[in-house]
Amino acid sequence: MSETFMPKIPIGHWADLLVQFITNHFEGFFGYIAAGIQSFVDSLVWLFAFMTPVVFILLLAAIAFWRRGIGVALFTLIGLVLIYDLGYWAHAMQTFALVLTSVVLSIVIGFPLGILAGINKTFHRITTPILDFMQTMPSFVYLIPAIFLFGTGMPPGVVATIVFAMPPTIRMTGLGIRQVPSDLIEASDAFGSTTWQKLFKVQIPIAAPTVMAGVNQSIMLSLSMVVVASLVGAPGLGADVYLAVTSLRTDIGVEAGLAIVIIAIMLDRISQNTRNKKTGGS
Repeated sequence: MSETFMPKIPIGHWADLLVQFITNHFEGFFGYIAAGIQSFVDSLVWLFAFMTPVVFILLLAAIAFWRRGIGVALFTLIGLVLIYDLGYWAHAMQTFALVLTSVVLSIVIGFPLGILAGINKTFHRITTPILDFMQTMPSFVYLIPAIFLFGTGMPPGVVATIVFAMPPTIRMTGLGIRQVPSDLIEASDAFGSTTWQKLFKVQIPIAAPTVMAGVNQSIMLSLSMVVVASLVGAPGLGADVYLAVTSLRTDIGVEAGLAIVIIAIMLDRISQNTRNKKTGGS
């Protein structure tokens, strides 16, 4: 088939024009957002530093014990001590701050959208292809408009992480709402419940395990973005991995990668469904 069979559709050019338009007309707005994200991340890093490593390790181990039992608590304790011993504590706290900020904003934005998708079929049909696009687009692509809109450093890394990690929260929240048994909905209607009472006293509590599964997936996707975010200047363990790749330092790559794995397993176990927390292990 000849390459001149039909003219090329300028999708990339349209996307470039859109980004330029947003940058030219809303630069100040996105500047405020970037400043807010940076301030929030800096506050978390300061809080983690204020608690000192010993306090932070004991606190997270206690949370792990409360959530999942002695096995996860011991893993958390030993894993965090190992990260400290390897000398990556400060960078690990920056990674924690990036992931926590991304997950919090993903929940704040994604949870209401998921509820709306769960109770409104039209909104669900509209958002499904959008979420498919967000999850299948290569994560590196999100960095390009993020740099134009938010500059370099932590803010564009957080924004790109949010876009990549938010879809599971929306999907699973909507799924949980739609899976609430119809007889319970009918019973709440029979007792005269308002829409808000039905939502907050019936649908959301029953959907909570599914919602938490979505939050767990968002946490894992956020951690998978830490190395990608380092490409735009985001600090943390991802920057160490990127340095190891560019300078062919196997030692740094293995140690920083191991620290990311420890954090990923720890957060995965802690954020799993609370119904499993009394099983005493992972």
